[in-house]
Amino acid sequence: MPRPDPSGKPLPAHETQRQIELPECAPKPGAEDREAPALVRRIMAAPNYVIADEDTDFLNRDEMRSTRLQLDYQKAETLLQENGIAHSIVVFGGTRIGEPRHTEAQVAALEAAQAQAPEDRDIARRLAVARRLHDKSRYYEIAREFGRIVGAAEGCHGNRLVVVTGGGPGVMEAANRGAHEAGARTVGLNITLPHEQFPNPYVTPELCFRFRYFALRKLHFLLRARALVVFPGGFGTLDELFETLTLIQTRKIRPVPVILVGERYWRRAFDADFLVEEGVIEPEDRDLFWYAESAQEIWDDIRAWYDKAGRPLTGPPGPMQEA
Repeated sequence: MPRPDPSGKPLPAHETQRQIELPECAPKPGAEDREAPALVRRIMAAPNYVIADEDTDFLNRDEMRSTRLQLDYQKAETLLQENGIAHSIVVFGGTRIGEPRHTEAQVAALEAAQAQAPEDRDIARRLAVARRLHDKSRYYEIAREFGRIVGAAEGCHGNRLVVVTGGGPGVMEAANRGAHEAGARTVGLNITLPHEQFPNPYVTPELCFRFRYFALRKLHFLLRARALVVFPGGFGTLDELFETLTLIQTRKIRPVPVILVGERYWRRAFDADFLVEEGVIEPEDRDLFWYAESAQEIWDDIRAWYDKAGRPLTGPPGPMQEA
């Protein structure tokens, strides 16, 4: 028994230890029932005995979807808050747009292959595509430079402005890389896909998240967004662009700058003037975005937009709005 203190009253109990263990702290001994130890082992080895938050088979059941959705949201939200991140510049763009030296090497390899097989139509097609991708590799350098600019403006804990991308290669890698080179934190929001994928190496390790659901990933792209910068890209890039424009159009989120980098590409990929002429969007919807060609122009446009709006770029965060 614990000895009382001088007042004659007992000391506080130990937080985790007991002097005499409770009966349930030991299995029923074989001396009482020879089958008992084996029965206990069988019970403890059963899948349903696993504690709920460690039972991945249970968590993956269809009826646990609501819990998985909550976890998908809460993990990133908690860790972003812990890292003092309040604002983001979201950068989207094609995963196939690589560094100029790499795309140049791909062109050279295909030119050599074509010289060996000049009648091969498949090689000719791949070479034409490789040349176009090499032409667009300049956007890798623009995104990288833009990442450096944003990284240099990171700010202090609790009011940090960071580059956020989908965490993949190409333009996203370039933006993360620039911020990394500036010594800033930078975020990657990866998604779980049926095939193996890897984050780009320039995302801050503690700020690289992998989502199960596209919906929750999209939510985190925009929760802290102060601007959307969209480089040439494919389906995924278009998906994020159009969803963001729709949310701004309907005022489900506060308007933010939406900048399309590379007017020549975007004029062909997305003809908003045609949509206005056809009456399916209004002229004011066409004015929800504009074009830029350089990293400094993008940054200057973002800052000018906030000056015109009378809002600080890194002031109190603007959360998602419910209409």
